[in-house]
Amino acid sequence: MTEEYIIAGCLHNDPAAQRELYNRYSPKMLSVCYRYSQNREDAEDMLQEAFIKVFTQVHTFQNKGAFEGWIRRIVVHTCINFLKKNKKFNESVDLAQANYLHIKEETIPSIMQAKQVTECIRMLPIGYRTVLNLYAIEGFSHREIATMLEIEESTSRSQYTRAKAMLENILLKKNILEKPKPQFGWLAGVKK
Repeated sequence: MTEEYIIAGCLHNDPAAQRELYNRYSPKMLSVCYRYSQNREDAEDMLQEAFIKVFTQVHTFQNKGAFEGWIRRIVVHTCINFLKKNKKFNESVDLAQANYLHIKEETIPSIMQAKQVTECIRMLPIGYRTVLNLYAIEGFSHREIATMLEIEESTSRSQYTRAKAMLENILLKKNILEKPKPQFGWLAGVKK
């Protein structure tokens, strides 16, 4: 079935088209839900809730951008609403208690796809993990994140910075990331 046929079928509540849409996109969207959830059951609940929205709102898709991107946006918003509804976002660590480590911006994106890294991200407190996912993976701005999570923009920036630092610390402890070797004075610029 083509994407156009699936969309047309879903607009007419055709069960075969709905099943095809679900089978085609649910594995990817479950991985999105899993990044925001505490456990598999929550991820599956988020996914189910998101696909109900997809089926009931498919008429709002305007062929602007990719259909998968439209679905992903619904899934992400559903995950955020799930966390807010269940007060899971409030289980965040106090910002003052987080350890600060210097981290280079390019470190995280270059290794985000590894399964080990994904599991390490899941070890972050839910607030940090949510902001990291929204900013680094989903591409939302801090302003958009602040609006979605009903927090200050500065809080989003701060939680993102602390999430990266905490993630780097976890990756170092698990030997997934090597600690950079210190460079000493005038030797730092000398090529080997």
